[in-house]
Amino acid sequence: MSTIEQSTAASAIQPLSVNGVTIDATAIDEELTHHADAPDPHTAARHALAIRELLRQRAHELQMIGADATLDDESLDTLLARELTVPSATRDDCERYYTSHPANFRRNDIVFASHILFAVTEQTPLALIRQKAEATLQQVLSTPASFEDAARDLSNCPSAKVGGSLGQLLRGDSVPEFERALFDTQDTGVLPRLVNTRFGFHIVRVERRVDGERLAFESVEADIARFLGERVRHKAIQQYVSVLASRARIEGADLGAANGPLVQ
Repeated sequence: MSTIEQSTAASAIQPLSVNGVTIDATAIDEELTHHADAPDPHTAARHALAIRELLRQRAHELQMIGADATLDDESLDTLLARELTVPSATRDDCERYYTSHPANFRRNDIVFASHILFAVTEQTPLALIRQKAEATLQQVLSTPASFEDAARDLSNCPSAKVGGSLGQLLRGDSVPEFERALFDTQDTGVLPRLVNTRFGFHIVRVERRVDGERLAFESVEADIARFLGERVRHKAIQQYVSVLASRARIEGADLGAANGPLVQ
């Protein structure tokens, strides 16, 4: 049994509670479906449920919901709006981000790329799929010339027939997770980390980049302000959950890092 599988098995039998409120195994199993691409889905599910229960209890403490009520999205938004102060991005903030991230503000960038897909299936444990993908990534990083042979032998994508080649890609041609890996960096060659998407784990090789035209600041200022605002809010929620966790009694989940689906 791998280390990941041992960790998952151990966490599966450990009770989960927040301030004496137990979260049962059925709820954890239902939550698992939302964390299929996590390195340890069972731990991620427990973590997410613990955070939601912590926030539910805080909403009740503030008399926003009843003692036995669930924390729905509307109640969560109301709680965070009451408890958090998130400053808006200024024009100067936006200009600094625009200047520091020129690659993010071009139109019609082209990337020539290949990949090796390890598809997620119900028949194979997720940990084993990831383990195989990681081992193959290390192989092609150490021997880049083996990439195309590995794609032909292992990839679960039709592109395996052509050594994993995807040809040229523009923004919008692939799912967002894959697109970010291609376009939010200037790296070429085999990317050093697996790319996780709804389809599985990808080993990605970027052969060539062709830069597009630069967008005017005025055309993207609103988008930058929105992005920066969301980033600041994300950090504020992390800190808020950390404060709540520091004064709570939590068993079966470690919220020390205050990360999870509610704070991402």
